[in-house]
Amino acid sequence: MKSEEIRQKFLDFFEKKGHKIVSSSPILSTDPTVLFTTAGMQQFKKYFLGEKSPFGKRTVSCQKCFRTSDIDEVGDGSHLTFLEMLGNFSFGDYFKKETIEWALEFLTKVCKIPSSKLWIGYFKGDKDVPEDKESCEIWQKSGIPKDRIYGFGREDNFWGPTGEEGPCGPTSEIHYDLTGKACPKGKDCRPNCDCGRFIEVWNLVFNEYYQDRNKKLTPLKQKGVDTGMGIERLAMVLQGKSSVFETDLFEPIIKEIEKQSSQPRAENPKAYRIIADHIKGAVFLASEGVIPSNLEQGYALRRILRRAIRFGKLLNLPKNFSIPAAQKITAIYQDIYLKVKAQETDVLTILQKEEEKFEKTLEKGLKEFEKRVFRRKPDKYGRIGVAYDQHILYGSDAFDLYQTYGFPPEFMREICKERDVQFDEEGFRQAIEKHQEISRAGAEKKFGGVGKGASIEAAKLHTATHLLHQALREVLGEHVKQMGSDITPQRLRFDFSHSAKLTEDELKKVEDLVNQKIKKDLVVKMEEMPYKEAIKSGALAFFKEKYPEKVSVYAINSWSREICAGPHVNHTGELGHFEITKEESSGAGTRRIRAVLK
Repeated sequence: MKSEEIRQKFLDFFEKKGHKIVSSSPILSTDPTVLFTTAGMQQFKKYFLGEKSPFGKRTVSCQKCFRTSDIDEVGDGSHLTFLEMLGNFSFGDYFKKETIEWALEFLTKVCKIPSSKLWIGYFKGDKDVPEDKESCEIWQKSGIPKDRIYGFGREDNFWGPTGEEGPCGPTSEIHYDLTGKACPKGKDCRPNCDCGRFIEVWNLVFNEYYQDRNKKLTPLKQKGVDTGMGIERLAMVLQGKSSVFETDLFEPIIKEIEKQSSQPRAENPKAYRIIADHIKGAVFLASEGVIPSNLEQGYALRRILRRAIRFGKLLNLPKNFSIPAAQKITAIYQDIYLKVKAQETDVLTILQKEEEKFEKTLEKGLKEFEKRVFRRKPDKYGRIGVAYDQHILYGSDAFDLYQTYGFPPEFMREICKERDVQFDEEGFRQAIEKHQEISRAGAEKKFGGVGKGASIEAAKLHTATHLLHQALREVLGEHVKQMGSDITPQRLRFDFSHSAKLTEDELKKVEDLVNQKIKKDLVVKMEEMPYKEAIKSGALAFFKEKYPEKVSVYAINSWSREICAGPHVNHTGELGHFEITKEESSGAGTRRIRAVLK
């Protein structure tokens, strides 16, 4: 059964059971507590909490998901960063009985999987939550014998919440027996055994609790069902493959990569798998407007792209090897996710620029890495002697590589692991903290203290930055996001996500729009509120990890609304005249504008 057929059969099955088919939400989540959509239930989170669903009480979807939690596992037979999650959901409607019976019906009747190949895991209970005996009994009544049903703890059979708080509950997992043969553990070879005999196919979550930020559980007034089944794993089972990378969702991509390499995949299958997965994840992130950077979503994109490039080196792949692979990915998904095809040109440009940027620094950076780890020891007269291996990358050296060559910590950890070198985690953390303290001190010196003591010129330029940000979004599109800014009492510098040089006409429109808002003498109002409330109110925020629970939101009339620490003026009329002095590149997919007030 091809993946397209699997996807459609799942949606059709649950539509016939009274579920409304809902399109996938974007990977870029609107939930302020997470960076990405990692599960199908995220777009329905509020309906589990009692808000009325416009789709009714039953929905079904195929959701695009992106996860970095399993990135170190990518390369085995089943773990991925990008995946599609098939799921059916109930908001206060059906519960455990129907969920289990329908899951079994879909797998055995529609997919024709023998029930003898299915093994079950359920929650065995702990001090906070009782054993899920009900699910265990329903499975037995549905025909699964007790000797193929096992209870497990919270790590395996309790799911959620997504983000820092939300609905959660015990789960019942369906595992597929790949080999039918026990490992040397004998009777102890069961679901979750690490021998590779079993693969988890479907996770049935019974949302019965709400977990707050302090990990406290309280029973939900409305019980819900949230299930998730990776289409890649189901395709692996139904197509009789030994890994997800051999299915029709990956095989064309890996073949395309293999064409460019002198090393067959059999000699290094892990490298092929990592490259295929990471480029696929990069294509989907970039198609939603993510630009490689050192912050949040942009950092995740840069991380997987640079990791793919590194593994490409192991396979002796040529420059821009990611381009034909990305085109193959577009061909696979273009009829399912239209944005992938619509944004193909921009996506390929982003991939190419990031690869070129990393190529320039990689060789120099690796040479510097070797110097930092393999040092020459001076003799008692101060003369340089024979090279010696210290077998450690100290934190200060790691920070220099991070700052100078853009080597992410994960990248350096991998290099260290390959060379049997210790990575100084604590020293690196201290170097980061020291740098942040110096940066804060520099900012305070530059502005004479941010806040009440800030200069009026800094306040003016800070307000002008907000106007510029919104003007860019109106002229260029909502993909524009702040990537960084710097303000002195004389000028502002603003970095933003955009892949092309601005035309003279675009620059004039942006400048005119800012000056138009200045002439209207709009009121600049500040409100303090909880971060989540600020996001719900429509305030822009692009550096989530930096914000406290309570934030300041600066609104310029109804035109601009942004989370910011200030300082700002009270009326835009105080700014005078805004003038853009320069527009230039600030890196792959990032532009920079310098401007002054006159």
